[in-house]
Amino acid sequence: MNKVFLGIGGNIGDKHKNFKRAHELIDLKLGKIIQKSSVYETPPWGFHCEDPFWNQVVVIETKLEAEELLWRIHEMEADFGRKRGNERYSSREMDIDILYFNDEFMESKDLIVPHPRIHERRFVLVPLVEIAPKMKHPLRRLTSIEMLENCLDKSVIKKVEMDEETEC
Repeated sequence: MNKVFLGIGGNIGDKHKNFKRAHELIDLKLGKIIQKSSVYETPPWGFHCEDPFWNQVVVIETKLEAEELLWRIHEMEADFGRKRGNERYSSREMDIDILYFNDEFMESKDLIVPHPRIHERRFVLVPLVEIAPKMKHPLRRLTSIEMLENCLDKSVIKKVEMDEETEC
């Protein structure tokens, strides 16, 4: 069984509904969610937009290998209306990134794991620190906390307050 950390986020549509649907699809198509961070509201990263993102880190257990997992993630994102093209960053209902796959390093034409920008993205590090503060990046040899402390991104990140009924 593979243990995978996924970063999920989106900034358009009904974010609460999109996250609930993403969790259902992850459980159905990717693997069992075994841990979830809180949801955080964050400014867009890499482009200008008025709509803030919601971001979360989830941990799954899956029998899928990395390339199959990526292919299924792309299918899920397409279900949310994502069209892959030349734009690197844009508004979307749901984006799913593989952050860690076990403690492995892999690089192919379509996939680099660990995600090559974890250490640059506060919107990933804050929820990662919440659920895996002492986890070490397999290449950088820094814990999640150390990467957050060294992160140059100073974006304001705030927890989305939810009650038990609306929790993502």
